[in-house]
Amino acid sequence: MNKWVAIFMNIHIHPLFWFVALIAVMTAQFQTLLLLFWIVLWHELGHVVAAHMFSWRVKRVLLLPFGGVAEIDEHGNRPFHEELIVTLAGPFQHIFIFFMAYIAHEANMLSNEWYQQIIEYNLSILLINLLPIWPLDGGKLMFLYRTARTSFRRAHEQTLYFSFLFLIIYFIALLVVAPAHMNLWIIGLFLAHAIWFEWKQRTYVWIRFLLERYYGKRTEYRALKRLVVDANDPLFRVLLLFHRGKKHAIIVKKNQMEMELDENELLYAYFHEKRTNEPIGHFIYTY
Repeated sequence: MNKWVAIFMNIHIHPLFWFVALIAVMTAQFQTLLLLFWIVLWHELGHVVAAHMFSWRVKRVLLLPFGGVAEIDEHGNRPFHEELIVTLAGPFQHIFIFFMAYIAHEANMLSNEWYQQIIEYNLSILLINLLPIWPLDGGKLMFLYRTARTSFRRAHEQTLYFSFLFLIIYFIALLVVAPAHMNLWIIGLFLAHAIWFEWKQRTYVWIRFLLERYYGKRTEYRALKRLVVDANDPLFRVLLLFHRGKKHAIIVKKNQMEMELDENELLYAYFHEKRTNEPIGHFIYTY
């Protein structure tokens, strides 16, 4: 199957959409819902098309009434610039929507009412997606920023901590500014669930990150990272220090001596030999 055809085959609609659609029909707001749905679809297609350009594995695109999620089967080992482009491809689509709406309005193809509505909703969705909250694009940009400065596991957890903090601020602002805005409350509850679910899955996300390094799938290293550890540190704690996009040389200190291990040796011991809690010093004599 052509990969561009596969993009549309992977689009799925969340059951919540049909529930909200029913309410929209009953309240004569169905056209508004379709407009929001179209903007969200265009946004998510931006992510998916960019991902396909880099031959990423796209599992599916899940569309909700007021947002969407492009589920990508990649786990932090792609080049930094690819992840940045794929993340920014969604927000960039809103600039395109602004441009096309302006042209249609100037050509008298779009009424003033519809033009104002498109501008308002397009701007709202863009601003919401840029909030630094996981799994919004702003949250993913924050995650990319942190992975450039600390280990993958720590960056992931810090992103979720900050996301929770910003979500609390979001709810407080909502209570003060628009306490009766149902759509924004639904978005907030969805984000709260997404953060909670991602936190529960954080160890699984980290292991998938290590597995891709272990099997060497499409991994590009920009630099060598020296990790200085104590001989008594367990293996899994050393692996917690691994960074994205860097090859690791593990410097083990024992009895005022230093010896070096390669990351592949440790990944083999972790996944193949299951020596997860063994002190790292033991591997100096094993290999």
